[in-house]
Amino acid sequence: MKKQNLNGILTVFIATVWLVNGLLAKVFGLVPRHQQIVAEIIGQEYSRMFTIIIGIAEIIMALWVLSKVKPRMNAIVQIIIISIMNILEFILVPDLLLWGKMNSFFALLFICLVWFNEFNLRTNRTAKTSQ
Repeated sequence: MKKQNLNGILTVFIATVWLVNGLLAKVFGLVPRHQQIVAEIIGQEYSRMFTIIIGIAEIIMALWVLSKVKPRMNAIVQIIIISIMNILEFILVPDLLLWGKMNSFFALLFICLVWFNEFNLRTNRTAKTSQ
């Protein structure tokens, strides 16, 4: 499989992960554990509102991934967000995570996928060809 084709497939996959987690799990509330995590960290009173805000931010991230606007910056932002989120959850609410502290391993795999897709597979489509 060509690098460009694999990059396209992985880009759609990465965007889908953000979209599903943002829209279905958080905005629609189909995975109550996400709101429980937010409630445990910031308190119950505003947990639903913050969970929705996080979900909307994840939907925006999916759109940014698909837009391919500033893709390297996007990959770096994704890696930072995933890292911070997982460190906080690992320390503050490991009991609420789907795989407990093993969630960090899956987060690391996703970070590696984002990095590999952007910094290894993506070809520079904006480079000028010689005329």
